[in-house]
Amino acid sequence: MTEETEEIYEVHLKDVFEGPMDLLIHLIKKNEVDIYDIPISLVTDQYLQYIDWMKSMNIDIAGDFLVMAATLTHIKSKMLLPAHVDDEEDDPRIEITRPLLEYLQMKSAAERLSERDILGEDTFSRILDKKDLQIDNEERVIKVGLFELMDAFQKLLERIPSSRQIDLTTDRISVKERINELIDIFEKEGSVTFDQLFDANFTKSELVVTFLAILEMVKMALVSIVQNVQSGIIRLFYL
Repeated sequence: MTEETEEIYEVHLKDVFEGPMDLLIHLIKKNEVDIYDIPISLVTDQYLQYIDWMKSMNIDIAGDFLVMAATLTHIKSKMLLPAHVDDEEDDPRIEITRPLLEYLQMKSAAERLSERDILGEDTFSRILDKKDLQIDNEERVIKVGLFELMDAFQKLLERIPSSRQIDLTTDRISVKERINELIDIFEKEGSVTFDQLFDANFTKSELVVTFLAILEMVKMALVSIVQNVQSGIIRLFYL
């Protein structure tokens, strides 16, 4: 793959990773705020930062992400208007709180249904159990989504010194080539932590390609990603 082709490489996340509601829930949990008392200015600014970051990484953003961004910006602007004592209008944040609560209910119901066995059905992908995960009984893990991965990756980027920032003038490995390298690692190790896939000597460009390769492997159902609740360590398992 040529360098020019690689520069415009896009990762399409539709039907694989979470949507705008999941990003909002992630931000609410990350900021440890009450869903009934969302600091709309803070959450809106952070939401827009995530959108900008995904665009900079050539991660394809569905239109509903942009619709949500417009909704949040509109609510933020309404919150800045002076409040009147006699104003009987609802809190503008209800516009987003209500659908968020409904989404959480539907998501919880869907997760419960997905845990049920379906007799005679063999078209579903294999689900990892504790034996596959190779974890102690006392350890608890949760499934990792796109936004947890983004947070972990941004922390890695922050460690890169300015002397090793991205250099678009040099040849670099393609996403497809990096996927093949990661497959070799997984076939040998079975599972690795997220940080282990990023060499300490990587340039920012190499980090980005590795991250995009991981996303593609998730899309292709080649890996499953979980996070230890206590330690926060993210681990990838080869399927």
